[in-house]
Amino acid sequence: MKHARLLLLAVLPLLAVLPLVAVAVCFLAPGLTDASGAAGRARARQDAERPAGAGLAAPDKKELAQKLVASAENSTLDWRSAYAYIEDIGDGQGYTAGLIGFCSGTHDLLVLVEGYTKNHPGNGLARYLPALRKVDGTDSHQGLGPGFVAAWRKEASVAAFRRAQDAERDRVYFDPAVRRAKLDGLGTLGQFIYYDAMVMHGPGTGAGGFYDLRTRAMAQADTPAEGGSEKTYLDIFLDVRRTAMKAESAHHDTTRIDTAQRMFLYDGNLDLRTPLEWKVYGETYKVP
Repeated sequence: MKHARLLLLAVLPLLAVLPLVAVAVCFLAPGLTDASGAAGRARARQDAERPAGAGLAAPDKKELAQKLVASAENSTLDWRSAYAYIEDIGDGQGYTAGLIGFCSGTHDLLVLVEGYTKNHPGNGLARYLPALRKVDGTDSHQGLGPGFVAAWRKEASVAAFRRAQDAERDRVYFDPAVRRAKLDGLGTLGQFIYYDAMVMHGPGTGAGGFYDLRTRAMAQADTPAEGGSEKTYLDIFLDVRRTAMKAESAHHDTTRIDTAQRMFLYDGNLDLRTPLEWKVYGETYKVP
């Protein structure tokens, strides 16, 4: 973009003397008068190739996104089986539970149970709210323990609780990730890359959170919305995220990037077209 502006400034003095030459330059090198230059034209071609209404929020793509996340979070494509999941994985965030990995130490599990109890008082998890408030921000199990684990698994059989998990996933993670990715000019793959990063690193702006990773990536490459290459920007974003994961003992395995997301990127599959095949933790997954 900057090169295009410099070239245009070089041509401007000639316009008063050589109008015909200037017109010829415009016809022969339209990129000189296009602020986006070659990157803008490439992005336009990418957009033209995408079917109308495409995006991760489309029902089939959203279903695919949940399968991709579940393969990394729970080693299965049956993401609905994760509603009842709960354990302490030793990452310093207390209990990790549910289809998106809500954590007792990171506030989102507390918000989920509070909202669910507001709409469904007397549910099996309501009596643990005082303990959840006390352990919020820590890895403590005080006041929770086996009783809470059993109550979570039992409540997961209730349709209303499953719907509550869906709604909180969308409100906190899925919808913001897709919205931010679209504003950054990213297609379906980029939207998923943002979503998966937000699931693992959280939607916060602090060090190591999703928005911190995005800021670091943008310092190295322009987003498509800024005239940059979609592939280049996403490659940089994955580099930044991979480095962040390696710095965390609980997330040192980066196969969800190396043999999944980056593989889709290098294959040029910016629309997450199926069939898909990828590996996480050495296991192969396929979606026809």
